[in-house]
Order: sequence, then C-alpha cells, then structure tokens
Amino acid sequence: MRSLAGLAISHTGAVGASIRKADHSWPPLNVGEILEARLASLSAQSAGVGIAVELMSAAGPKFVAAGSLGSARRSPGRETVFEIGSVTKVFTALLLADMVTRGEVALADPVQRYLPAATMLPRRTGHPITLFDLATHRSGLPFMPDLPSGTSVSTRSLFQFVAHYEPPKTDRVEWEYSNLGYWLLSEALGYRAQLPFEELLRRRVLKPLKLVSTDFALSPSMQTRLAGGHDAGLQPAQAITSNSLYALMPAAGGLYSTVDDLMKLVAVTLGLRRSPLSRAAALAVSARVPLGGGDQQALGWTITRSASGPLIFRDGGTFGSASCIVCDPIRRLGVAVLANQVASVSDIARHILGPEFQLEHPTAVTEKEIALDSATLEDYVGRYAAPGEGTFQIVRQNDVLTLIAPAEWGLPDLQIHAASKSDFFAKELPLRITFQRGADGRVTGMLIYPPRGQKAVRATKMAD
Repeated sequence: MRSLAGLAISHTGAVGASIRKADHSWPPLNVGEILEARLASLSAQSAGVGIAVELMSAAGPKFVAAGSLGSARRSPGRETVFEIGSVTKVFTALLLADMVTRGEVALADPVQRYLPAATMLPRRTGHPITLFDLATHRSGLPFMPDLPSGTSVSTRSLFQFVAHYEPPKTDRVEWEYSNLGYWLLSEALGYRAQLPFEELLRRRVLKPLKLVSTDFALSPSMQTRLAGGHDAGLQPAQAITSNSLYALMPAAGGLYSTVDDLMKLVAVTLGLRRSPLSRAAALAVSARVPLGGGDQQALGWTITRSASGPLIFRDGGTFGSASCIVCDPIRRLGVAVLANQVASVSDIARHILGPEFQLEHPTAVTEKEIALDSATLEDYVGRYAAPGEGTFQIVRQNDVLTLIAPAEWGLPDLQIHAASKSDFFAKELPLRITFQRGADGRVTGMLIYPPRGQKAVRATKMAD
C-alpha cells in the first residue's frame, strides 16, 4: 500500500548494542543501526514516527525499536499497536486452511457453493472460481471494484459489481493481486460457518494463537498503545477503515496487531511452537502455485528465494503504516517489522534474513510547493488514458488540483501540489506526477510514479 528525535535514536542504538553482545550469531546484522539510518533518511526532526522489529529463532524472540511515538516521545515496544494492512491476508488465508483441515471446505470447491443461492459470479477461463483461486489471487477479479459514480458503497454493491464483472479473456489462469478477491473469500467462509467473518476469525484464528492485541477493532487497552499513522509528508494519517470501501473489506487489510503477536504466528509457521493451528499453518505455506521469476504464491503468503533458500513473506501498507513478516523455514528464523509511516519496511525485513536483499532509501515528502497561475492550472485538467491501467482524471477546484486514479488502484482522491511547472507531488502518499508538454507548450500527458516504487505509468491526455 517517512523527523525523528535524536533522543529516540540514541535510545534504540543501545537496544541494538545489547542484542549484539548477547548473541553474536543472531541477528547477523546490527538491526538497531539499520532502523536509525532509515528514520534519519526520512527526516531529522521528530514526527512521532517509530519502527518496531521482533526477531525469532529457536532461542526465542528478540526486540529492537527506533523512533518515538506521541507527545510523550515513548519508544515503540513489543506491545505497540500498528495497522498491518495486507498482512491481514495471512490471517484470512489461515482461517481458510483451518476450515480445510477440519473438512468443512476444500480448496477446489467453487466459491459459489458457499454464497447465497441468488449470488452470481463470473467464470475464470470458463471454469468456476474456487476458494484456492481467491486465496492465491488467480480469480481474475481486479484489485478493487470500479463502482459507478454515485454508488452507495455496500456489501450489496460489491456483489453486484462482481456479478457483472467480465474477467480478461485469456486461455491461461493469470495472477492478479486482488483485495476484492479476499473480500469475496471472507464472505464465503463466513456464510459457510454462519458467522460474521470478523467474529469467525477471532474464534478460529486469533484466540487459538493467543493473540491478545490483534483485532479489527481497537479495545481500550489497544487504543492506549496505538502508534498513530503518518503519511508521506509525516503528517497524521487516517486509518484505512476511514475509507468506506476498505471498511467493507476487513479480510484484505483491516487488522491491527503488534510485533509480539505477529511473532506468535511466525513461531507456529516455522514449527517452533505447537498450536491447534499447526496443521493449517503448514497447509497455508505448502499449497502453492508458481509465479514469475521462480517465486510462488501460497495461501496468503508469497514464497521467494534467498541465498540460504526459500523465504516466506507477506507485506502490507495503509495510508499511514507499513508492515512485513518474513520466515526462513530452513534456518527456522523469522522477523516482523512494523512502522507507523507509509514508507515500506519490506526491504528491512528481507535484508535482516538475507543480506543480499538491498536496503532502500525512502525519504519524506518535503518539497516546497510553488504557486501557479489559473491558466497554467487549467491546462492540467482533463482525463488521461493509461493502457492496461485505466483512466486518470485531474480535476480543479479553485487553486487546488486533485488526482482521481482508476478504482483498481485502490487510492483515495489525492490533492497534488506543484514543485515546479512540470513536477507535482502528493502529501498523503509518496506519489509523484511529471506532466509532459508538446511543441506548443500544452500538456499532452503525464508520468505517474506510484506510491510503492513501481515503474512510472505513462498516461496520454484525452481530447475534450
């Protein structure tokens, strides 16, 4: 889905040093220094941003943190609560795996079987969509639904969108990451168990794993330990559930959690801890389909390669947080990294277990905005077509420009600000736009640089 106090940094440096003295073999890196460097690259001033890391080996967990949270400038702790975004999908998939091991459903079962009789679903390459298709992002459903303008967002409107959606025509089963697919999976599992999905996950996954600080809703205790999110400009960000569409899809990214709770899941996944969900956890990582480049998609998890062997991971992000958990099943090592700012922490998690994975150098959005005259602003307004992505819109209200991305991007409408006559930036997310001009000086298109470091998307301005 990036200013920090010197006090917080020096404090966490001491934590990293104590770990290094206690165990020279694990972690293999000075994690405290990595976190300090990441926070320093975001900004040199305090903004209430922190990063929490917990490491798991056969010897038990170890904890490192950096940064400061809130007006009290407390350091993140093991029990600090963060939004975990798409890491939620691992829990949703674990629920599916548990229901499979209990014989309640089968991975090959058509989703239609577990939905109300009147529900209509599209067919994937001529075949019914299965539970396995949803859990491995091979259903053909898009990332997010493209609801008609003015539609009241509801479960009914999502079912109507799915019923009328036409998957791309292809003879092959294509992988396409889909929040919508995980919403449909949660509806099917809840309908099969005759329980609301959130309550079903609490009973069948969170309680057996003994996760006391993981939930879709903040208890009073969790609220006092919450690390409030921050956007790309280091300003307070809204929770992901403040968006009505995401609020309807808790199975795709609605959980809050702590590094300590996530380590309990990692320990079960690695076989370091026995649990009623041990069989389900094993199924969740063993039921796989191939992806490009040697990677594999399991139930919720993605499997990639490192110098030491396979790594099992899931990362996530919201409008104000970033998360990642990684497991090394050969060395039986694991790590969870959580931050209350949108800059990705996936590189940190992978680098800890596989130093060949390079660290990134994200920075906060600190550009100085310049003022542009009305005629110049009006030149940007219009619709922009991006092949394979959809249509972007730039709209203007007074002296403010807003980017409306295709629904499948899953982004809120973003105000964009001029750093120059051609370059614009969003403050909420690390998204940038470079406008292009023709020989007559008029805007002809734009390059959109997405929030998570993907390649630039080229869009051509459409005729009025």
